[in-house]
Amino acid sequence: MASALLIAALAAPAAAQVVLPGAAPSAIPPPAPPPSAPPPVITVPKVPQLAAPPPLTHERIQPAPDLPKAQLQQRGHFGDRISRCLDEGAAMGLNASERAAYSRACANQ
Repeated sequence: MASALLIAALAAPAAAQVVLPGAAPSAIPPPAPPPSAPPPVITVPKVPQLAAPPPLTHERIQPAPDLPKAQLQQRGHFGDRISRCLDEGAAMGLNASERAAYSRACANQ
C-alpha cells in the first residue's frame, strides 16, 4: 500500500500534463503577457559647427583691442650669418680656432 501511494504521488504531476483524446482542455485561460516597456528616449546632442561664431558672453561684448604682433627678425642665409660672425670674431681679435668656435655658436642663434 505504501508503494501504491508513492507511485500515485510521483505520477500525479505528470498525469496533470497529459491531455487524453476526447477530453476537454482546461477552461482556465492562460495569463496575459505583461505590458511592454516604453521605448528609450534618444536625444541627439548638439554638434558645434566650425564656422559658427562662439556664443556671446558678458566678457566678449566689447571687441578685443588690437595687440601688437611679435616682430620676427630675418635671419638670412646660413652662409651670410657665418660670414658676419667671422667678421665680428676678427674684429674682436680672436685667433682662427676661437673665430671658428665663435662663428658656429653665433650663426646657430
